Amino acid sequence: MRLEINNITKKFKHKTAVQHFSMVMDANECVGLIGPNGAGKSTLIQIIADILNADEGSILLDGQKISTKKNQIGYLPQYPNFFSWMTAYDTLLFMGTLSGISKNILHKDIPPLLAKVGLANEAQTKVGNFSGGMKQRLGIAQALLHKPTLIIMDEPVSALDPIGRREVLNLMKEIKKETTILLSTHILGDAEEICERFVVIKNGQKIEDATKSDLLNRNKESAIYLAIRKEDLKWLQKIEHLPYVKKIVSYEDGFKIFVNEVEVNGSQLLQNGLDEKVCFTKFEMGVKESLEEIFLSLVVDV
Repeated sequence: MRLEINNITKKFKHKTAVQHFSMVMDANECVGLIGPNGAGKSTLIQIIADILNADEGSILLDGQKISTKKNQIGYLPQYPNFFSWMTAYDTLLFMGTLSGISKNILHKDIPPLLAKVGLANEAQTKVGNFSGGMKQRLGIAQALLHKPTLIIMDEPVSALDPIGRREVLNLMKEIKKETTILLSTHILGDAEEICERFVVIKNGQKIEDATKSDLLNRNKESAIYLAIRKEDLKWLQKIEHLPYVKKIVSYEDGFKIFVNEVEVNGSQLLQNGLDEKVCFTKFEMGVKESLEEIFLSLVVDV
């Protein structure tokens, strides 16, 4: 499987929701499309799922127009819409029939699929009695019903309570072992837990596309993070003049000390402090910026 998004642009009246957006996904990837609310994520997701038409550009799945390959795509909207009077089993039977799947196949496939999403005991329960997390798991079952090679999820847990959110995230971890996933979310923690690669969108434009390790390594600082007792603060004034210390700034509950070479200078600085009888309550060398800090630096206008 190979998904190619080529120069997609979509406008609504006087607003450009997506602008010249391109990316490629290959089989067995789990990619997080992340960005703040209003960045264009849902619009792009709906274009990829062939629900909206783009004004410019093309989307190809295995070299063919996405509209001809819809049977290979599973789509989970942010708010799955079901008939409340139908049972979970009947919902999947109805949706599968609409998709052209024979009833014989559906009767065979639905029970193990409900078990897979943790709803085996709720097969005959009406959807109107489901919690938000249960509806979302049923939505995932619906998206998987025709055995797609790609499943697209639009903010699947943002509206759930903590229990429902955990249920769905755990399920997604299982699904990604056998299905390619494109996850749209503005909650970085969700993407970080599920995805290995992150595509950041802001104002409809792609501003970053990298793996977690690439992002962290690129934003690594030659700095030492430490915390000391108040009575040892005079030591900071002494080390300011060391040739390898560039700058000292306050950081969280302590200080961030910028140096020339973090591995070498960190050991020197630690030994200096121990010689001066400084009591360290924290000493970390080469700490990398968190993904959240990197994300905020990319999408927040200063």
